[in-house]
Amino acid sequence: MTTTTPPAAAGDQAAVAALTQRVIAAWSYADADSLAEVFTEDATMTLPGLHKKGREEIRTYLRNAYANQYKGTQVTGKPVDLRFLSSDVALMLTRGGVLAPGETEVSDDQAILAAWTCVKQGGDWYLAAYQNSPATKTLPPPGSSN
Repeated sequence: MTTTTPPAAAGDQAAVAALTQRVIAAWSYADADSLAEVFTEDATMTLPGLHKKGREEIRTYLRNAYANQYKGTQVTGKPVDLRFLSSDVALMLTRGGVLAPGETEVSDDQAILAAWTCVKQGGDWYLAAYQNSPATKTLPPPGSSN
């Protein structure tokens, strides 16, 4: 993982990176409430074909997803870049993905790159915006018919 010299307190780098572990832990129990609490009240979550605004909308989406398309799955990811934009705002980039039941490695189809906009509120770090996209698929060149 590459980092820049943070203008934040020394423990902030570890606290921001630990957000990934909080997400992994909550996902492992299909715990929509714990995962939603990683987000700020007005956070956004953008996935391919999906945009949710606000902690409650994210929570509702996760409850439904854990009962349906994400039932029995796990998630993995680790930071590949972390930089502080100010003492209370950080941008973290991660690589990971969703593991289908029984998988131990993320398949190419499920691999993602994600951008996490993290903010410090009341001494704790939260996700203000999360966005991911497929890690192995590329957009067709401009003007192509694909």
